Amino acid sequence: MDNLSDLARELINFERENDLNDNEVAFGSHLSVERVHDIKSANSAATSEETELLQRFMQSK
Repeated sequence: MDNLSDLARELINFERENDLNDNEVAFGSHLSVERVHDIKSANSAATSEETELLQRFMQSK
């Protein structure tokens, strides 16, 4: 997990703490499941808009 971004780490911990999966996070944040997975696995970095959507969703829980 050393190569993960802060957002990816935060997202992984958020899913664990709230017993959610990528599909539920994607639905709640209005991103595709593939984008959520890519961000979490460090395949690609989140855009500022994606970061904002994910942060807003995590703060709503």
